[in-house]
Amino acid sequence: MRACDDPDSLDQATRDFMAARPRLFGIAYRVLGSAAEAEDIVQDAWLRWQTADRAVVEEPAAFLATITTRLAINCAQSARARRESYTGPWLPEPVDTRADPQLGAERAEVLDMAVLFLLEKLKPVERAAYVLREAFDYPYQRIADILETSEANARQSVSRARKHLSAERKEPVSSDVHRQLLEAFVSAARTGDLSALEELLTADVVSYADSAGKRGASKVPVVGRPHVSKTLVAYAPRFWPETEIRWVEANGRPAALVTAHGEAVALLTADVSERGIERVMWVVAPAKLAPYVASLDK
Repeated sequence: MRACDDPDSLDQATRDFMAARPRLFGIAYRVLGSAAEAEDIVQDAWLRWQTADRAVVEEPAAFLATITTRLAINCAQSARARRESYTGPWLPEPVDTRADPQLGAERAEVLDMAVLFLLEKLKPVERAAYVLREAFDYPYQRIADILETSEANARQSVSRARKHLSAERKEPVSSDVHRQLLEAFVSAARTGDLSALEELLTADVVSYADSAGKRGASKVPVVGRPHVSKTLVAYAPRFWPETEIRWVEANGRPAALVTAHGEAVALLTADVSERGIERVMWVVAPAKLAPYVASLDK
């Protein structure tokens, strides 16, 4: 009997995997921006771990993280082609970090919806390098080993990702200030208060609505303070009546879950800096909303 087929060995393999599982999901989710795809990656890693020659593995957690990262990169490469044909703007699938505190236990900023959205524009290898370094503080040589590259290339990948994010995103505010501005935004949007909206939005604000083509949301981003504010005012009489707001947490940040007649119709998140609201992100795609809403009631 091979060591990895021994019942005691399988029990230990299960314990090792379950101990590493939160981090494995955290890596895959941050690389992919999709909880569903991340779960598939973690399941695939488990199947590979069961059939691996575990007797020669000195550090199960490191081995599993390597498998998971490489699987996530492969998945991201194929996902890029799928998302090019995605109907309307694509946004990351939100996760309830209050229900899964371990997910946000590492460096939380790399979990932010806006960060995941911007990381999507990078090459998968650059994204993975950034996630391993910034979210999990992996040494550069370890990142290089996982990515099967040199330490210099690993450093360069992380540097490119940092430059991309710093060029695209202003410094975020604290959660308390974020919540205050988001509450003010919801209030102004519900009442169609144009002047209040214009005070809250930055001049170059962008509003994204991810409906996957399933609901009547804009299929293109709405850009600039005048366009965003006037669009919100125009939609106010049609969208907000008979809705309720539930204040929740998504990806470590305050968010507003909009429901109508007991059904979730949108999750509203925002990217907020000292300048004001930089990005407005509406997740309305049923396939992304449903798992998030289900997690709230666990």
